[in-house]
Amino acid sequence: MQSFDIVVIGAGIVGLVQALSLKKSGLSVAIIDQQSAITSPTGEPKLRVSALTLASQRVLQAIGAWQHIDEKRKTAYQGMEVWEQDSFGHIAFNSKDVDQPYLGYILENQSIQASLWQQATEESYITLFSQCHISKLALSSNGNFISLSDERMVSARLVIGADGANSMVRTQAGFPLTFWDYDQHAIVATVKTAKGHDNIARQIFTPSGPLAFLPLWQQNYCSIVWSQDEPEARRLLALSDAEFNKALMAAFDGQLGLCDLVSERQSYPLKMRYARQWLADGVVILGDAAHTIHPLAGQGANLGILDAAALAEQIIALVNKEKDFSLAKNLRPFERWRKTEAVKMIGAMEGFKRLFSGNNSAKKWLRDLGLVSVNRFFGTKHAIIKQAMGLTGELPSLAKAPNA
Repeated sequence: MQSFDIVVIGAGIVGLVQALSLKKSGLSVAIIDQQSAITSPTGEPKLRVSALTLASQRVLQAIGAWQHIDEKRKTAYQGMEVWEQDSFGHIAFNSKDVDQPYLGYILENQSIQASLWQQATEESYITLFSQCHISKLALSSNGNFISLSDERMVSARLVIGADGANSMVRTQAGFPLTFWDYDQHAIVATVKTAKGHDNIARQIFTPSGPLAFLPLWQQNYCSIVWSQDEPEARRLLALSDAEFNKALMAAFDGQLGLCDLVSERQSYPLKMRYARQWLADGVVILGDAAHTIHPLAGQGANLGILDAAALAEQIIALVNKEKDFSLAKNLRPFERWRKTEAVKMIGAMEGFKRLFSGNNSAKKWLRDLGLVSVNRFFGTKHAIIKQAMGLTGELPSLAKAPNA
């Protein structure tokens, strides 16, 4: 039996950020995950990418992971354009509007994860249990006990579930879940475009769902996230590469010219999940285990990273006050804090999805007028940019600018 103060279940981005954010706690931390050591990507861009905000970047810098990401595969984007298909509605954002060099970074998830993994291996307070899964998880207020597939046993005062949307920890803890199906699938792929992206992220709203072109480190390469109603998604996936390329260029209004698939196409169903309870004595969940949202604003990874930084801040404060960091009553401020942020984001994404769905002429005119109006009013536009960059709101200390 190996005993730890904290065991993090899941070595994805959120789980690794959680472990690394606890460095100043003085606690022993273990991470358990089925995968083996994660290495930095090479060759062609990987399919899954994230748009990291400035706030998330600051967290990665603070915990020592940012420096491990290959500079050649980092894409800082300076602008963002959003418009509606066959319409006058259009809005453009630029980092210069808020006196910043960029709005954020587009990074492959594997790059982020590999940098975090490398940093975790360099920390003496972290023990990594890789290539093993949990065969039994016993959660109780008197202690948590974990049996691993390789017959090792682990105990922890606090178990943190960062094990994704289908969280075993959430299920085992019996935390109630609210969810609904968006009735859409997100198609992801890498494409080569005739025109360079100029480090601008672009998104068009179509009647059956949004299509985003996210700039990669090569000027003519973009990662696409095409969220479509299920029947249309199935039709698109069944097309030949040549037919898909034509459909993609047409849907995107030909903004970047001819498109050419340079990867396979993958898809995944889109669901909203929200755990109504995030913690109990000895256990807490966060990231996708606590909430999943529509990818139309690319905020899922950022929400999870800030969850981890906020929980670490709460735990460190409790340790410094010599209070029990495993008790639910002591972790309640974290739950209230991050639940509020999650609910706001879920509500915003649901509102956007409903507003921009369908071809109702009255609704179409209203949303187009809204886009044009926001584009013209600098104050409103300025506030939206700062919010999207993670420069406003109640941020964890790790996400704040130095000396802020």
